Amino acid sequence: MKPINDSRLRWLGPVGLFFFGNLFFRPSFWVTAAPPDLIQSALVGLGAGWLFWQLNRWFIQQFQTRFPGLARTKHRLLMWLLLIPFSVNAAVFLRFSLHFLLGSRSAIWLGTVDYLASMGIQLFYHGVYFGIYEGWYVFSQWQTIQREKDEMTKIQWQTRFHSLKNQVNPHFLFNSLNSLSALIDESPGQAIQFVDELSKMYRYLLQSNERELVLLSTELSFIESYAHLLQTRYGTGICVQVTVSEQYMNHLLPPLTLQLLVENAVKHNIVMAGRPLLIEIDTTQTGQLRVRNNLQRKNVVVISNGIGLSNISAKYQMLTPNGISIQENNGHFTVLLPLLT
Repeated sequence: MKPINDSRLRWLGPVGLFFFGNLFFRPSFWVTAAPPDLIQSALVGLGAGWLFWQLNRWFIQQFQTRFPGLARTKHRLLMWLLLIPFSVNAAVFLRFSLHFLLGSRSAIWLGTVDYLASMGIQLFYHGVYFGIYEGWYVFSQWQTIQREKDEMTKIQWQTRFHSLKNQVNPHFLFNSLNSLSALIDESPGQAIQFVDELSKMYRYLLQSNERELVLLSTELSFIESYAHLLQTRYGTGICVQVTVSEQYMNHLLPPLTLQLLVENAVKHNIVMAGRPLLIEIDTTQTGQLRVRNNLQRKNVVVISNGIGLSNISAKYQMLTPNGISIQENNGHFTVLLPLLT
């Protein structure tokens, strides 16, 4: 806990409390009393006020050391309540004693100030002491707990984020090797070109693996390589169109987001020359990135490990309160992605 910096408060506090208490509780005395009585009252009030400010400060800090933390606030309050009767009576007795020692004018003072009224004033003062030092302590403890919670939440989100990123690379490699395996039998020459493009893509994967965000322009360059790889495999059966305005190229998004969406479209839809799959990547009027493909679902059940869309959605939940939007209408499957700055 950060200790309260009360070097000035310990001196100015008793003065301010003295003037406030007298103007609020004893205004008639300060209007009618003779100057010598006013001087005597000020000296006694300031001296005793300063002393009991320090004493209460010390006791409250001892309670905080003995019963630390927010969970033990009730213990500190109980200890303070047990201390109050002794401290308040001691404060009243000290003031009466000092007035008595300062001479005959103390008799006038004792006659005009009721003992119970003095007890009430001192009880108010002690409440101020406790409110200042215990209030500061409770607020500091609350701040500490919030910081610890924020740090723990950040660590948990970072752990989940890196876990999601680590899922992407094996997933991508598995699907790429399946495509390569099929291509080797059909066209060995294209298989060689496929391997070249795959090596370029994995260079990007290695560079982006340590980043939480990449430039949209960088991700689109990667998608162009990936689209070339898909066209090597499917020919005219697939077309990837990118029409993103230049003003959005410096915006950010999680790496491999577009690759997962394109791969998802290929996985779940028929891709053939007679029924080409069109994947469009552009931006909306609200500044979102839109990835859309025509729906032509496969008749067979597609085996999926569920990483694609759930992975993207989880990443965006960690990075921004604005999540992704998934729509299916008018024969198209559309995913809208917030672009980050």
